Amino acid sequence: MFLASEVLQLPALSRTTITALGVLAIALLIGLSAFFSSSEIAFFSLPQHRVESMVEEGVPNAETVKGLKSDPHRLLVTILVGNNIVNIAMSSIATTLFGIYLGRGQAVFAATFGITAVVLLFGESAPKSYAVENTESWALRIARALKFSEYLLYPLIVVFDRLTRIVNTAIGSSSAIESPYVTRDEIKDIIETGEREGVIEEEEREMLERIFTFNNTIAKEVMTPRLDVTAVADDATIEEAIEACIGHDHDRVPVYDGNLDNIIGVVNVRDLVREYQYSEGGGDLTDIVKPTLHVPESKNVDDLLAEMQENRLQMVVVLDEFGTTEGIITLEDMVEEIVGDILEGDEQEPFDRIDEQTTLVRGEVNIHEVNEALDIDLPEGEEFETLAGFVFNRAGRLVEEGETFEYDGVLIEIEEVDSTRILKARITITDEYPKTEAEEEPELIE
Repeated sequence: MFLASEVLQLPALSRTTITALGVLAIALLIGLSAFFSSSEIAFFSLPQHRVESMVEEGVPNAETVKGLKSDPHRLLVTILVGNNIVNIAMSSIATTLFGIYLGRGQAVFAATFGITAVVLLFGESAPKSYAVENTESWALRIARALKFSEYLLYPLIVVFDRLTRIVNTAIGSSSAIESPYVTRDEIKDIIETGEREGVIEEEEREMLERIFTFNNTIAKEVMTPRLDVTAVADDATIEEAIEACIGHDHDRVPVYDGNLDNIIGVVNVRDLVREYQYSEGGGDLTDIVKPTLHVPESKNVDDLLAEMQENRLQMVVVLDEFGTTEGIITLEDMVEEIVGDILEGDEQEPFDRIDEQTTLVRGEVNIHEVNEALDIDLPEGEEFETLAGFVFNRAGRLVEEGETFEYDGVLIEIEEVDSTRILKARITITDEYPKTEAEEEPELIE
């Protein structure tokens, strides 16, 4: 760096030449700063699936882009090293130029704030905004130049790459200083933002959220419980099996030997009708029974769906820890976990809104669905899965029609009971919800 007293002794032509060369150098460095800044945004905003698609389509420079993104850590170090060298060089040259005309302190002050403003405007903000709007095209355009920069700065990149990993390991941080992927939580935030901005409809948002919770759901939460299962004995006639399917509006039913704890397979109405029409004597039910899977109630439904697809099964049997039949699961049950209830014929809605505070809810509805639909916070535990289970768990006994109890400002009235089963309950959200004392035990109201 020149001292002010020294540079003032230079001929006027020399100072003019130095100033012109310095300004040209700064302009070039600003361009390089913009190049590296926009590279970071373009490459790390470009989805990997688009890169693969461009490579398959034979888009020029797509292979170079893929090669750079194959090692995102090395790519980011290249960009950071290049950008920092450029910005530091720019500051040094600017300080020298200002030193020709100003005192040392003034030169440092002017260079610091002047270069900061120039870099922010032309080296960061503008190029990054452009890269965000033209991610794909810009990444393809600069790919070769960035690859050349990697070769040119290779020794420095190797050194800083190693040093970065050592420092991150020493402080207990991850050695991966880049984040070329989107987390599940970020996707959920994007979905919620999309709904607020009107890009995604409420129904679409609900379906997307169900997809995220699908792989955390177990078979017990999805199954049709044992009490609601329509099945036929293996010694039943074909005609009786057809009547069972048609009478309960089912395409297929399980077949058991002795009782429901020994389900031997499944029959569908199409095979039943064919056997009845074309077999002498009406046919034998056991001849058309197709085997099925028996899975534990804790089976993950995401894994179960893949297993059902692989084995081309439409129905599986769910067993409890003692090996007894607890329910069945169909492909329709799986689909409903994502798209919501698919009602058939005279099947009742799970929720029937009476007014803003009051809703009729079927007893077999999952307690998690109740909380989501009514925007309340009834406890969810391992002891129960449904609204009826919650009522029995809290009451500690069988309940009767007309009984009412309250939990944390939520009034639950038993609307309809069939023997020991709660078919329907009326839930009213009172003005006292939510109470300040959480986890309050329900108070039975006589």
